Amino acid sequence: MTRVPSTGRIEIRDLRAFGLHGVLPHERERAQPFSVDLDAYFDVSPASASDALADTVDYGALVQQVAEVVSGTSFSLLEALAAAVARRVLDDEPRVARVEVVVRKMRPPVDVDVGSVGVRVVDVRRP
Repeated sequence: MTRVPSTGRIEIRDLRAFGLHGVLPHERERAQPFSVDLDAYFDVSPASASDALADTVDYGALVQQVAEVVSGTSFSLLEALAAAVARRVLDDEPRVARVEVVVRKMRPPVDVDVGSVGVRVVDVRRP
């Protein structure tokens, strides 16, 4: 019997980190809060068979990678920030085949009371 890969995902929700992102000058002077959701898709069959951390994607490492991008770089646009998070995960995690990233600005500079504004980016590993 041939083993069929079993696609699963790690879900990270509402990771909070401070960063200097935005188009307006004051957004790049003082760090502001951002929220990130991440879905990392990969073949879970090795880990489900072995029950070993070495056979899966470590969500602790994913959390660290996301936080480092949000806090350690600066972008004008949320699109660029979300794409950088996606690239970092795909570059650092060879098991991840597809990643979805949602980045939300918790204090957007708008004149209407909103909970957040955000962008969703989907990226896939290319051969």
